[in-house]
Formats: sequence, structure tokens, C-alpha cells
Amino acid sequence: MDSATAQAPVSTTTKHVTFRIWRQNGPDGAGHFDEFRVAYGKGANVVSCLMEIQRNPVTTSGQKVAPVIWDAACLEEVCGSCAMNINGRVRMACSALIDRIIGDGEPIITLEPMKKFPVTRDLAVNRDRMFDALKRVKAWINIDGTHNLGPGPRQSQGDHSVMYKLSTCITCGSCLEACPQVTIDNGFIGAAAISQARLFNMNPTGKMNAEERVRGLMGPGGIQDCGKAQNCVKVCPKEIPLTTSIAVMNREVTKQIVKDIFFDQGDEKKSTGGPG
Repeated sequence: MDSATAQAPVSTTTKHVTFRIWRQNGPDGAGHFDEFRVAYGKGANVVSCLMEIQRNPVTTSGQKVAPVIWDAACLEEVCGSCAMNINGRVRMACSALIDRIIGDGEPIITLEPMKKFPVTRDLAVNRDRMFDALKRVKAWINIDGTHNLGPGPRQSQGDHSVMYKLSTCITCGSCLEACPQVTIDNGFIGAAAISQARLFNMNPTGKMNAEERVRGLMGPGGIQDCGKAQNCVKVCPKEIPLTTSIAVMNREVTKQIVKDIFFDQGDEKKSTGGPG
């Protein structure tokens, strides 16, 4: 027997996984689950399996249905758009490897859209509330014109390392989805916007508008609505220290409130000629 015939036979066993996927035509439409069984290989993630289902959207009962809709762009955990609930836990579909989810056997993987955002269709959701929160806290740096202003102020290495970590937020919405204080119909801005307010207040140029961002965290739906559950930091795919940001900005809000009480009252008394 030669070496070619002595080789062990190659296994042709194909692995399959069953997906139970939420289907819904819009935020007000009635929803239901469809089940699909697809083959997958080593290294397959949820997105690659969704692509297989999209190419051949036939349920386990043999019914051909509309292709599944979901959000995705970068496929490398950078854009944040593919966040969804996978077996009841919010995570990024692009980095959710099938073998790590199911282990041995062939169980069902349940995919659902995030519940704190209006459904656009199936697994895709509308994240406008996150972008509205960023507008509220003015999460940007104002510049004076578009001409070359030269090098900016120097930053300490300590501040730079903190700011870099905060800047990795991908606006995926996982922190809002896991937060018990956030509901689909309330106005709590959530951990992402709070952390971004901290980021831009640390920026040497952004400090000029720091008070505006702090005031953006005050009022209805502001930082005071945080219940300190700490779920946000547990699910953040970028491991951003969200609870630290909340604590830091809580102190800034408290200082602003004290300043408003004592200093603004003193200024008012002086302007009205009252005892000061």
C-alpha cells in the first residue's frame, strides 16, 4: 500500500446550525419568528450565516420567505451597526463566532433586534435616539473656520491614553440595550453620550464648551436618571470605562449645580442691588 492510499480519509461531515430569527416589517408591525437551518464552517460568525440565509431564505418547514434584513458594514467590530440580541444577550454579530455560541451539538440560535430602539425591519433598528443624545451634549469640537490653525495644545500622556479609549465608541447601542433605565419610550440619554461628553471636555479645545456639555447632561433624561446598574460596561464591545465616565460627569454636574446655586444668586443680588 503506497503512502497516498494509507492516508486517513477526510471527514465530509457538514455542520449545521438552526437560527430562530425575529421577523417584523416595521416598528408598529406584528412580529414572529422564522427558523432556518444553514451549513457553516470553522470560523463562521452570525453575519456569514445570515448571508447564507439571505441567499436562500427557505425556512425549516420548506417555505420561501423574504430575505432577512439586518444592519452591517465593516464586519470587523468597528462600525457598530450589527449589534443585536443573540440568545438573549446584546452583542456584535460580526464578532459572534458560531462555535463559541453553541459549543457541541446543534442547538437553536435565537436572533432578535435590540428592544430599546424602534425596529426598522427584522433585525435592523433606528438608532436616532443615540445621535440625538450626542447632539444634546454637543459631542464635537468647534473650530474657528477651516484654515490651518497650526498645532493644537499639548496633551499629557495620561489624558491622551484615557481619551483614546473613550474615542473608540462605535455608537452600537449595546450600552443602552443592556441598561434597565432605558426604555423604548423614555428620554434617558444613556452611557454612550455621557462618556462622549467626558471625552470632548477633556480635549484642550473642547474645554471651551465644557459647561454647555455639562448642562446637556442636566434636566429630564439626563445623567441623574442613571441607576448605577453597571450593565453598560459589561456589554461594551470596546471595553470603554463607561461607569468611570458616569462618575466623572456626575461630579461635574454636581459642581455646576453648586456653582449655579451660590454664584448665580450672588450675581443676581448684585444686579438688583440687594444685600450681598
